[in-house]
Amino acid sequence: QYADAAGNFDESVNPNGSVKKIAGVVSVNGRVLGIMPHPERAAEIELGSADGLRIWRTFLSAFL
Repeated sequence: QYADAAGNFDESVNPNGSVKKIAGVVSVNGRVLGIMPHPERAAEIELGSADGLRIWRTFLSAFL
């Protein structure tokens, strides 16, 4: 769920108006992930954030 830095779930931190402030879903077996914030687009500090780099590295390590 979308939350502020203190962990509060508030409508003011729900950028897309999703129901129950849902940011992502994952299948029961953990193999399928759907996530709205698109962290894969935040993989370079020059673009403002490298937070998504961890997702890319995890994905690549599973297939390489």
